[in-house]
Amino acid sequence: MLAAVAHAPCRAHEIQIETVPEPSKIGATEVVVRMLLSTFNPSDQVTLAGSYASRTVFPFVPGFEGVGIIERVGSAVSKSAIGQRVLPIGSPGAWQEFKRTDYSWCIPVPDDISTTAACFAYINPLTALLMVRRFGKAAGTALIDAKTTTISRHLHELLTYNGVETTLVGRDCAHVPDVAGGFDVLFDCVGGEPGRCLAEKLKPEGAVVHFGLLSGQPLGEVGRKVEMFRLRDVIHATPWEELPGLFDPVFAQQRAGRLRTDIAAKVSLAELPHALAGYNPREGKLLIQLSEFEG
Repeated sequence: MLAAVAHAPCRAHEIQIETVPEPSKIGATEVVVRMLLSTFNPSDQVTLAGSYASRTVFPFVPGFEGVGIIERVGSAVSKSAIGQRVLPIGSPGAWQEFKRTDYSWCIPVPDDISTTAACFAYINPLTALLMVRRFGKAAGTALIDAKTTTISRHLHELLTYNGVETTLVGRDCAHVPDVAGGFDVLFDCVGGEPGRCLAEKLKPEGAVVHFGLLSGQPLGEVGRKVEMFRLRDVIHATPWEELPGLFDPVFAQQRAGRLRTDIAAKVSLAELPHALAGYNPREGKLLIQLSEFEG
């Protein structure tokens, strides 16, 4: 089978497309998922760069987000799972034709959700939904930076849907409108000096929800309460039997036409390194097709 492989820390477009053995023996609670679609997220580049050295072992197959169909099951998994469309979350490895994982990490995809929509149901939508639920619903006003990113657009849509007056700005302090008394909450995925500058636009009792580091620099002291949010922490702290329930509100929002993801290009796995070399995230997401499918 084909797989994207990083043999050492690298930039995303420096991955190698190689022929590797298909999963052979699988554990009793494991399954083999034939991957249909995947995509590229900033978290993939951070991991490829070696930033998470304590939990990244090279050679390494990237890809934290994707959708596939279960083709084989271990002895402790019901054979009725074969043929099920799932999101195999909780680990990298989506950038290959077949992924072996524990069945407990497979999130069933409802029949009325398209395969393309399902591919983008995890990292950005779930992060946005959980942050709004935890930090945004009680706010009257919210400020969101990095306005061209998918996650920021999702946040804006959900906060507005919940009646929060929301302002999207770029990755700096330019053109931030004044709000009497300041904003209640800042959703910051930039960090560094831009994040600190935007934090000054908050009320003294306001909070910074910090969930990214696009500037590459730490947020540091901002003089306001800082709430750190990491989707990985939530996922790994949730009992496995409760994981599918986290996604129910995401699928509900998708059915309602919200949490849409713009697609810049659709590429095969073989084309992925070239596509990543010229990729502009502001144009939308890359859709990586790993095998043929309908719907």
